[in-house]
Amino acid sequence: MLTLFLTLLLFGCLTGVTTVLFGFGGGFVTVPVVYGVLTATARPGAADAMHIAVATSAAVMVVNAVVAARASWRQGRLRRAYVWPLAAYIALGAAAGSFAAILLDGTTLRVLFAAYLLVTITDSVLRKGFLSVAPGTGPKPLGPATTTLGGTGIGLVAAALGVGGSVMTVPMLRRRGLPMAEATALANPLSVPVAVTGTLVYALAPAGTGPLGYVDLTAGAALLLGSLPAIALTRRVTGRVPDRVHSLAYVTLLVVVLVAMVFLER
Repeated sequence: MLTLFLTLLLFGCLTGVTTVLFGFGGGFVTVPVVYGVLTATARPGAADAMHIAVATSAAVMVVNAVVAARASWRQGRLRRAYVWPLAAYIALGAAAGSFAAILLDGTTLRVLFAAYLLVTITDSVLRKGFLSVAPGTGPKPLGPATTTLGGTGIGLVAAALGVGGSVMTVPMLRRRGLPMAEATALANPLSVPVAVTGTLVYALAPAGTGPLGYVDLTAGAALLLGSLPAIALTRRVTGRVPDRVHSLAYVTLLVVVLVAMVFLER
């Protein structure tokens, strides 16, 4: 039991670092970790491991994203025009995505999670505008279609997979000419509606396995014990990482998570 707690605590620290540096809120770390812990042990609810992992990820993300967004706001790195009304449409899509996830079986969720990662990695590497922004390219506003249809789509996919949407919002904002430091900072407030909506739906799900539905309170608490101090420390170095290095590290981490999910299936 102590080993499991320490494992979750350690990955919670990693979650905090990725929340600040990449705007992940924790989803791409917590989903594979919680899924792996449940399937490797005889924990109650192991049969619903993927649903529990996604639900717990959403709950952890609520806290992480709010804390990181508040820190970014105090540092002056949040641009209101890129947060609202996009966040409202993300929340709308998140409601539908959360209900859809409950109806899907665990295997389908895992396949969709891996496919989502693969498509994002490929797009970031092969399409121009993510790994580097052309010199002299200033930030461009979000168009109406991107805000409405794009926001709804982001919420739908993000809530279904428990990933917060950063892997869609960060590339989108990069291609609008924003530096990585700002794009990843904006990903946290944009993840809040996904996390809150997803947590409520999973917590109230009749088929849930605990007092808060599919949310694993023990795993969530251990992850937060590690992530919150890590967020406080990591935010001190935010903005010092070169833009090119920052974008390459973002893609590299996605590759690591994809490999981890494939490995867990063996």
